[in-house]
Amino acid sequence: MPDKRRNQPTLPGLSSDDTLPVRVAQYVRMSTEHQQYSTENQKDVIAQYATRRGMEIVRTYADHGRSGLNLEGREGFQELLRDVSSGKPDYEVLLIYDVSRWGRFQDVDKSAHFEYLIRQAGVRVEYCAEQFTNDGSMGAAIVKTAKRVMAGEYSRELSNKVFLGQCRLISLGFRQGGAPGFGLRRMLVDEHRVPQRRLERNQRKSLQTERVILVPGPEEEVAVVQRMYRLFVLNGKSESEIAAQLNREGVKTDLNAPWSRGTVHQVLTNEKYIGNNVFNRTSFKLKQERIRNPPELWIRAEGAFQGIVDLELFRAAQAIIAERDRRFTDQEMLDLLAGLLRERGLLSGMIIDEAEALPSSGAFRHRFGSLLRAYRLVGYNPDRDYRYIEINRQLRRLHPEAVARMVAGIEGIGGAVKHDPVTDLLTVNREFTVSMVIARHRETLTGMSRWFIRFDTGLCPDISVVARMAPGNEAIRDYYLLPALLFDRKPLRLEDINGAFLDAFRFDDLSFLFALAHRVRLQEAA
Repeated sequence: MPDKRRNQPTLPGLSSDDTLPVRVAQYVRMSTEHQQYSTENQKDVIAQYATRRGMEIVRTYADHGRSGLNLEGREGFQELLRDVSSGKPDYEVLLIYDVSRWGRFQDVDKSAHFEYLIRQAGVRVEYCAEQFTNDGSMGAAIVKTAKRVMAGEYSRELSNKVFLGQCRLISLGFRQGGAPGFGLRRMLVDEHRVPQRRLERNQRKSLQTERVILVPGPEEEVAVVQRMYRLFVLNGKSESEIAAQLNREGVKTDLNAPWSRGTVHQVLTNEKYIGNNVFNRTSFKLKQERIRNPPELWIRAEGAFQGIVDLELFRAAQAIIAERDRRFTDQEMLDLLAGLLRERGLLSGMIIDEAEALPSSGAFRHRFGSLLRAYRLVGYNPDRDYRYIEINRQLRRLHPEAVARMVAGIEGIGGAVKHDPVTDLLTVNREFTVSMVIARHRETLTGMSRWFIRFDTGLCPDISVVARMAPGNEAIRDYYLLPALLFDRKPLRLEDINGAFLDAFRFDDLSFLFALAHRVRLQEAA
């Protein structure tokens, strides 16, 4: 039977089936968590735009509190790209508030590239708060290019303003980010430096007028730091010998991990232990390349905090380290570095710092201008991808630390844990078993995040805790708690978004696991 609607004209805002409105999706993004109403405001404008044109919003992609400088953490945007690249989006138009919502990329062609990909998939892009119509005309192209340049310039100007603000706060003696380190703690103070309360790990200030300073930590930790300096300066112990002694005594780092040559070296060289506030040692502006700055670019405030190490003892330690580094000629340092390369197969700052016979990675940077130049002088090309070897070693070192934190969390809420030191299998409250798998972050050629999980088939835990690493593989991003009743032991691939069923088992921390282990008194339960 012929379709009588086929020859009827299509009205603006209606699909080819004139009884149905055009199906559209919307994408919204806000840069920081402080802009709590930003995405709602964008949705209001988009909804009004759609209503005026008889459109029906059938899909929403949102990124809350995500920077527009790159795609890291922008799960909503990555899901949008996956949907359109699949060739089966269930909408005809994508509505977006303005050009800057794509991102404030420093390369203005990047946002143009993403818009092109979406249009190539047959989805039209319309901006709801711009003064031009995105119709492909020369005028629209010129305005969009200008808007993209303005978006990138806004980020550069904001970055400079934030940096200058941070420098001012550093000069006034306030701490800017980062863990306090072993032997120290963070103290929240008001604008007049009146102490408010100590901040525990992962706690943040709640008011912009509040500031953070460093204060001495527990007496036992302060005593350990002071003893490390005496062992190094007065007893002539090396960093490795000090680490071995602390490990024999059962002393753990602030991350509840064993000591190593590198972690001891960090304590012996950081000026915060004499109360100095030092900033801008490294730069990661606009989330571009991370660089180490020369000392003349460091921002410092001396005597900003109460030191826990005697100044003369600290200076003596620095003199010993400097003299140790100076006794090698350039060629001797390169020969040692070449020997380490032959032994390990790759080089990194961490590998150099853990090697007993070598000067520190900082000494190589100072002597040769950068680690990269030192690498090239011994014939090592870091452009070849040996990083996965070092990442895997790093994750193997992280695993016992993560398991220890999990044990401490369960015991902290009153649970009982039996830990098998061979398999790291945990038996909780004699009721269920738990094991942890750490999943390395990988990035595809298109910039998408992937995690491949391979379970230990020799273990059959009731719950597998999968810790997904963040980009860079230095910190844990989130956790999946996978019960054996619903998941087999086959390898599993995770993406940023994995569907409602799988993501129902995703958690930002292990609070849910700890709640499962919480013991309740019978009287309380009754």
